[in-house]
Amino acid sequence: MKEVLILAIETSCDETACAVIKDGREILSDIIYSQIKLHSEYGGVVPEIASRKHIEKINQVTQQALDEAGVTLNDITAVAVTYGPGLVGALLVGVSFAKALAFAAGLPLIGVHHIEGHICANFIEHKELKPPFVCLVVSGGHSHLVVVKDHGVYEVIGRTRDDAAGEAFDKVARAIGLGYPGGPAIDAHAKGGNPEAIHFPRAQVDDNEYDFSFSGLKSAVLNYINGAKMKNEEINTADLAASFQKAVTDVLVGHSLKAVKDFGFNTFAIAGGVAANSSLRAEFENKCEGQGMRFYSPSPKYCTDNAVMIAWAGYYEYLKGNFSGYDLNAIPGLRLGDK
Repeated sequence: MKEVLILAIETSCDETACAVIKDGREILSDIIYSQIKLHSEYGGVVPEIASRKHIEKINQVTQQALDEAGVTLNDITAVAVTYGPGLVGALLVGVSFAKALAFAAGLPLIGVHHIEGHICANFIEHKELKPPFVCLVVSGGHSHLVVVKDHGVYEVIGRTRDDAAGEAFDKVARAIGLGYPGGPAIDAHAKGGNPEAIHFPRAQVDDNEYDFSFSGLKSAVLNYINGAKMKNEEINTADLAASFQKAVTDVLVGHSLKAVKDFGFNTFAIAGGVAANSSLRAEFENKCEGQGMRFYSPSPKYCTDNAVMIAWAGYYEYLKGNFSGYDLNAIPGLRLGDK
């Protein structure tokens, strides 16, 4: 049987990424150009700058991925690309480039949902992991609790009503002067603090026990900071970071493990940029072990945006024959299941 080589492109936010995988198992190349330093001086991603930088780098990154894999475009079986959700300008660069590449080479085109890619990141290093299971996807733009029924078959049972978890991390980090990106900064700073020092609220959504809400927590942190400044009280930022992180972790862990029990599973996975948080990973490992659940998580490098996860998702779509037309367009607000 001829080997299947998927070339994948990911440009949903501020990483220009390309990867080549073989037969849904072997990573031949994994190239990422990160714009974090470029955006850090603005305190967050500037969409127009991100789009321009993708245009500058995408051809170079793709050629580097092919070179590292030791293949040419003639060896590729199909081209996969993220088409949503994400920043519309950034997505358009990747989608337009992938369509041109597939058309020029006469290759099948596969549009991949970005959140599905994050879920598939768990399959990269855990070959034994198979559906069904519950997966928590937490990143700067998304907080989703998903029942993975099969490859490509998902039921979203919980999502954020306001701020995503990663968005809350970024805003709180900015408020206490830790800079951007906020997730890694708070994770590191919290290690020197007491997570029980300050009690922050843990929000529950009345009409859906699996939904998340972090805007109230974010507001509580900002109110605490403003109150301390008005009273001229010194703020222990390590305690504040640790207490905030603990509040987020408690909600994510509580909702997720309740869902695993309620749906009768014993397997749970996390994905997305916030899944790289050391405190969150440790808490899930501890709670899952204590409750006899199998816990899976990608290595931190596969939690953040990358093209390997898009290639993995694209491989399963290729096996099903689910190809996209050349009219594929970027859909910034694409919801999981709207493929």
